[in-house]
Amino acid sequence: MLKRTLLAGMAGIAMAAMSLTAVQAKSLDDILTDGVIRIGINPNFPNMSTRNDAGEWEGFDIEVGKALAAAIGVEVEWVPTETPQRVPFLVSDRIDISLGALTRNTERAKLIDYTVPLHTEVLAVLATDKIEGDSWEDFNKEGVTLANMRGNWTVDWIGENMPNVELELVDTLADTVRLVAQGRADAIVENIDFFMAFTENYQDVNWRVVENPIFVAYCAIGVAQGNDNLTEVLNIALYNLHSSGFVNETWEKFYGAPMLRTVDPDPYF
Repeated sequence: MLKRTLLAGMAGIAMAAMSLTAVQAKSLDDILTDGVIRIGINPNFPNMSTRNDAGEWEGFDIEVGKALAAAIGVEVEWVPTETPQRVPFLVSDRIDISLGALTRNTERAKLIDYTVPLHTEVLAVLATDKIEGDSWEDFNKEGVTLANMRGNWTVDWIGENMPNVELELVDTLADTVRLVAQGRADAIVENIDFFMAFTENYQDVNWRVVENPIFVAYCAIGVAQGNDNLTEVLNIALYNLHSSGFVNETWEKFYGAPMLRTVDPDPYF
C-alpha cells in the first residue's frame, strides 16, 4: 500500500518532466571549465536548506553541497528548486545536480540518474512514554490522536492504513512536535528524522521512536541521464564523505539526533 501511494504521488512529476524537451546536460568537463556547479536545493525545507538572518543559505544540503564542490574543485551556484521542480530542472539543464531529499524510486529513475545514497528517510512513529506501543499498528486504535502537517502525503497514508485514529493537522514541523509535547496529540507518524531537532525544545518530555520503522527510503543526488563521469566523481566524493563521518556528523548538527538508519559506505557501488 505504501509503495503504491509513493508511486502514485510521483506520477504527476514524471508526466511533467516527460513533457519537457530534454536538453544536453553540462558534462563534468563543462563544469570544470566554467568553474561552477549548479546545485538545486529546496528553499522551503529546514533543516536541509534555509536562509539565515543574514540571507545566506545554511543547512545539511548546504554543507554537503559545499563539500562536493570542494572535492570537484569548483564554486557553487545555489538554485532554489521546489519539490516538484527537482526532476524537470535536471531534465531541462537548469541545474547540474539535485539535493533536497530526493528519494530514489523507479518513476524518477526513468528520467534521471542517481548517485549512491546520501541519506535515508525513515517513516516511523515518534511518541512519548505516555503511550504504549511497539509497532505502528499498535497506535491504530480509538482514542489515539496523531499530529501531522497539512498537505503531507502521509495524511492520506494514515487515512488508508490507520483508520481508527484521529488526526490533528498544523502547518509546520515545530507545531507538529508541539502538539505532542503539550499532550494535545499522542504521536507523529512521518519521516521522523526531520522532526527530531524540534524535540530538543521540550527537555521535560520523554521522547521515544518506535523501534520498528514502517519504511526506510534512500535519498540520493539526482544527475541528468547519461552524465556518467559526473556521477562517478560524485560517488567517489560521497564514499569519502560517508567514510570520514562527515555526512552523519553534519546530519546530527542540523537535526539534533543521529540519522535513524545510517548509510554504510561501499567503494564498489
